[in-house]
Amino acid sequence: MKKQYVILGLLLGCLQYVHAQFTLDGEFRPRTEYRHGFGSIIADGADAGFGVSTRARLNAGFATESYKFYLSLQDVMVWGENRQILPYDQNNSFAVFQAWAELNLGSGWTTKLGRQVLSYDDQRILGGLDWAQQGRNHDAALLKYKKEKFAIDVAFAFNQDYSNPGGFVNTSTAYNTTGFFSYKTMQMAHLSQSWEKLSGSLLFMNNGFQEFDDTDAPDGTSNLQTFGTHLDYKSGSFGVAANAFLQTGQRQGEVDVKGAYLVGLDLSYKVSPKVGLGAGLEIISGSDGDAGETGAFFPLYGTNHKFNGFMDYFYVGNHANSIGLFDVHISANFTLSETSSLLVKALNFSGEQDLPSGDKALGTEIDLVFTKKFKGYTLVMGYSQMFAADGIYELKGVSEDAAADGQNWAWAMLVLKPKFLN
Repeated sequence: MKKQYVILGLLLGCLQYVHAQFTLDGEFRPRTEYRHGFGSIIADGADAGFGVSTRARLNAGFATESYKFYLSLQDVMVWGENRQILPYDQNNSFAVFQAWAELNLGSGWTTKLGRQVLSYDDQRILGGLDWAQQGRNHDAALLKYKKEKFAIDVAFAFNQDYSNPGGFVNTSTAYNTTGFFSYKTMQMAHLSQSWEKLSGSLLFMNNGFQEFDDTDAPDGTSNLQTFGTHLDYKSGSFGVAANAFLQTGQRQGEVDVKGAYLVGLDLSYKVSPKVGLGAGLEIISGSDGDAGETGAFFPLYGTNHKFNGFMDYFYVGNHANSIGLFDVHISANFTLSETSSLLVKALNFSGEQDLPSGDKALGTEIDLVFTKKFKGYTLVMGYSQMFAADGIYELKGVSEDAAADGQNWAWAMLVLKPKFLN
């Protein structure tokens, strides 16, 4: 806690040097959730989850002609997580979310060093995951070039932890952090170009995962390559967006990845200033079940909550080496007034491959999101319902007889973003 107070004290102490290039803003975002089938099938008789979490952020920026500096501090608090008069944060959730410096190298070149958000295109492969209260960041070095409507970003990362006493101090650089595709090394290149109605990008990324031998000694890395394109076309009221990505190499555990792919297509049409319609599909390859080998694609570090239904049944900390997914969806977005809107979305899911029983059908999800803007803050509320098919019970390991009749999720979130200094 002392470290936190020192950081905050230094930040606030900078106020005496305030001028036009210093910004200070924040975010306060409490969210209440009722979970009765969120993320997986809930059993009949099981109690629904209910709770409140809050994200609080304090962001400071400073810019000169030669460099920019940004610092974002955050804490994610679950109401009641600490007992009364506890002298420390039991959840240990205080964190430096971003801390980076961007140097101007001239002639369109810059470099951005430190903890930062890597977010590109529609955030399918790389995104900030803003829905999650903790968000997503990367410790990386980013080299950037931009000229008119062309841009190229190249990122490099080498991750290290201190869980091994040898660790960074001596000779070993074993990376002991695992799970959720945490990587030891990363190399990425993103090229983008825009024209009058069309924009497109290419992504190439390699992630190296630490491997260990039978004695838990470091044993090199498995390297997974992801590459593909995102295209976006808009003409008047009509829009088309497409994704096509491949994966090859090795996942964590030296699992060979062969023939893994993701393809998606989304159409949008603005019927009137107050009504927008959408339709699309996404196919994500699944595993063939062979030991030591997989054909399953995983979208890695994207904002996965944005895709395949808001109830997070697929690719949100789950479904990493499963039967894949065939997602067909339609949506309508209604502008109810100058300050309010309603999103209605229906998604039908099936496996890209058969389950052991031969079933493919997984179910249909309905998502509703209502947004209301007030003076200085926004209220967002949502409700989702999963209409399960036979396959989802098998996939999630809960029999239909044992499952609750209704699988649903409701939430409400207040968003305040005060600007203390501009």
